[in-house]
Amino acid sequence: MKKFFLIAASAFSLLAGAQTKEGRVVYERTTQMSNMRFGGGGNLPPEVQAQMAQMPKSRTDQFELLFTPEHSLYQFLPSATADEGGGTFSGGGVTINMRMNTNEVSYVNWSQGTRVDQREIFEKSFVVTDTISRVQWKLSEETKPILNFTAHKAIGSSIVSRPRVTFENGEMKRELVTDTLPVIAWYTTEVPVPTGPAYQGQLPGLILELDVNKGQTVTRAVEFSPKVAANKIKEPKDGKKLTAAEFTKERDQMMQEMRKNMPAGNVIRMN
Repeated sequence: MKKFFLIAASAFSLLAGAQTKEGRVVYERTTQMSNMRFGGGGNLPPEVQAQMAQMPKSRTDQFELLFTPEHSLYQFLPSATADEGGGTFSGGGVTINMRMNTNEVSYVNWSQGTRVDQREIFEKSFVVTDTISRVQWKLSEETKPILNFTAHKAIGSSIVSRPRVTFENGEMKRELVTDTLPVIAWYTTEVPVPTGPAYQGQLPGLILELDVNKGQTVTRAVEFSPKVAANKIKEPKDGKKLTAAEFTKERDQMMQEMRKNMPAGNVIRMN
């Protein structure tokens, strides 16, 4: 019996040591376009409303996550979709250009506790450095299979800023509003690295699925490989370097300039 326990303990030790701690994950992110909120969208010109009614109900994009125990990189896969945009809708002197920011990249360094994002606003690139944000999670005992892993459920909420466009008496107004959105994450402790498509450094394992705002945006892992080209995990460099606070200030200034210099034919870009 003693020999049996020694063998079992050795086997457990080997299994723990064999846990995957680096790899590449391909995710599919599906956004429900019909649920996107535009503030006073009902006041848009009838021509624009009619065109927007014809837009696709959802949009699916692919992203890849490269990670090691030290850091990770999350970025868009350009071959996954035929175009970058969500569509352009015009009428009544107003043009709404909806374009997904597919050039954005997110790099996280665990040991330093930092996050570096490449962001794009009005076709201008920025490199934004920030600390890893935290969310209060409630861990559940509920599990489900994802790929070849057992995924555990975690429930939380996220505070986000989004643009809102309203029309009052023919005048367009754009502002940033803050929302608190429900989040459900499914993670696996079989890959004990706290990474994923978002909320890095917060859960005890790789996030395989994220549901933000009750299905508004769902991101699912569709491929996993335990091999990764670690030399490709680098901080983004393409853009003006700012802190998170500096980026927020500059973004607000750019929006004010856009409103001030807007021509008679209003053009609204929804990023």
